[in-house]
Amino acid sequence: MSATIAVPMTTRSESPIRNGALAGLAGGLVFGLLMAGMGSLPMVGMLIGVENAVVGFIVHMVISAIAGAGFGALTRKLGAVPPVYAASMLYGAVLWVLGALIIMPLWLSVTADPMMSDMVFVVGNAQWVSLFGHVVGFGMTTGAVLLMLRGHAK
Repeated sequence: MSATIAVPMTTRSESPIRNGALAGLAGGLVFGLLMAGMGSLPMVGMLIGVENAVVGFIVHMVISAIAGAGFGALTRKLGAVPPVYAASMLYGAVLWVLGALIIMPLWLSVTADPMMSDMVFVVGNAQWVSLFGHVVGFGMTTGAVLLMLRGHAK
């Protein structure tokens, strides 16, 4: 007697959350390089009370994985390339408003500097660069990698 073992022909996971988290890590890496160049990673570390670029990068990557998982779940029904790219740019812009303009200044006003609460909805040069990083660095990279993980990249 011989036993037959079924082996899947593909190793690609169809989990939208897993794929989104992996795509978010890729987007976070690209955006993190921009943040490192701007010297803003220590401020991200201050979200947990540690003003350090390495800690800031780790915090940023955890947030990126979570945000990517959310994006993967939200776009699980979008199959075509243009809608996913459009959604990824919109998602990056929404993350910018929620994260950079609201949550981060409020959180830092508790953990680092009470005056940071005055920065809610303040848009200056650094925030415009942050918008670019959220939309292009994180958003479009996350969208591209998610499409690749879904098998839409050739």
